[in-house]
Amino acid sequence: MSGVRVTPRPVRGTVRPPSSKSYTHRALIAGHLSGRRFSVDRPLRSDDTVRTARALEALGSRVRLGSRRWTVRPSRPGPSTGPVVIDCGESGTTLRFLSAVAARIGRPVVLGGRGRLPQRPMSPLVEALRQLGARVDRPAASGRSLPMRITGPLHAGRVVVDPSESSQFVSALLLVLPTVPGTSEVRLERDPVSAPYIAATVAVLRAGGVHLVERNRTFRIRGPQSYRGRSFRVPGDASSAAYLWAAAAVSGGNVTLLGLPDRWPQADLAILPLLRRFGARVVRTREGTRVRAGARRPFSLDLTDSPDLYPLAGVLAACAPGTSRLIGASHVAAKESDRRAETIGLARAMGAHVAPRPKELRITGRDRPTAFSVRGATDHRVVMSAAVGALAGDGPSTIGQREAVAKSFPDFWTVLARLGAGVRPA
Repeated sequence: MSGVRVTPRPVRGTVRPPSSKSYTHRALIAGHLSGRRFSVDRPLRSDDTVRTARALEALGSRVRLGSRRWTVRPSRPGPSTGPVVIDCGESGTTLRFLSAVAARIGRPVVLGGRGRLPQRPMSPLVEALRQLGARVDRPAASGRSLPMRITGPLHAGRVVVDPSESSQFVSALLLVLPTVPGTSEVRLERDPVSAPYIAATVAVLRAGGVHLVERNRTFRIRGPQSYRGRSFRVPGDASSAAYLWAAAAVSGGNVTLLGLPDRWPQADLAILPLLRRFGARVVRTREGTRVRAGARRPFSLDLTDSPDLYPLAGVLAACAPGTSRLIGASHVAAKESDRRAETIGLARAMGAHVAPRPKELRITGRDRPTAFSVRGATDHRVVMSAAVGALAGDGPSTIGQREAVAKSFPDFWTVLARLGAGVRPA
């Protein structure tokens, strides 16, 4: 992978963010489960979403990836001639959602992956699938979840799920159980992390005409139901927009993002109140949301519901004179990288003082962070956060692994340059 050199310049302009990765995954699953031809309009084409599309093909759907529309044509799996093998790459969403989808059929499905994916948490979802009748075989006593072999079929029932490591365990079950005959209940053992992502799943279900009742951390689902409708239009991605808004706030710029409707829950819209606390001016209109730089201020923020913002919040803290606090979100250590450790390293590279505590980070930033070189980062969210931090530096910074952004925002460097940032190969 090659590096990129970022020179501090104010970023200004109006752009439309890429489509949502989270909603593209969910729309693909809905299409596969609908039993009819289904269109995913304005999808995000990224490494992770293509992994989900290819996985659904392995399970019998024909998926056509057009430039502005993906078409899913579900069909019944062919005669069993051995297990279906699915490569999830490094996509945790693909792994968790496809585990539940695979458990619907009687044919064995083997799921694999690479990078940190085999070490990422899976046990709560595995136990729920087993309680609902699926057989799940995993490597024994190795600290790895993959390769994992799942054989259904799944049946309706009651399960208790611990969502303290990932909300995706809950979302995976909610997407699939409506298609299973009988009444199911999914009870959350405690308050979930990343709760807005469960709300996004419920929004997709309801858009597809699926009925469920939510009360007191319990979801009640009567099946079998069919996903109605023949298409889903993917909204713009607040997660990707967050980096561009933050780039304006730290660089002395002014950026407007279009195409982020309030109808669809998105965890990373939490960036907007954060930027207000940081000192930026935020104006939301029907057409878009503008962020203009202001005097930077330290802040405190609980990131439990929006863990993907963790590295970016650390960068903002490093750019604010005074001490900021990043609270909660302990599950960020089990993401594509240990994002807590990566955030500490990035903030220190920018010249900030970081005091790690068991349940928070305290980051004392500076008005003019130092230029830095980050060569080893491979996590897409850490790389994009580093690019934002570089725009506030006292000179050009170098960031390795520029291709990492393909996981969620393939055009990130192009868009950043279009807004006026100094971006060139290192």
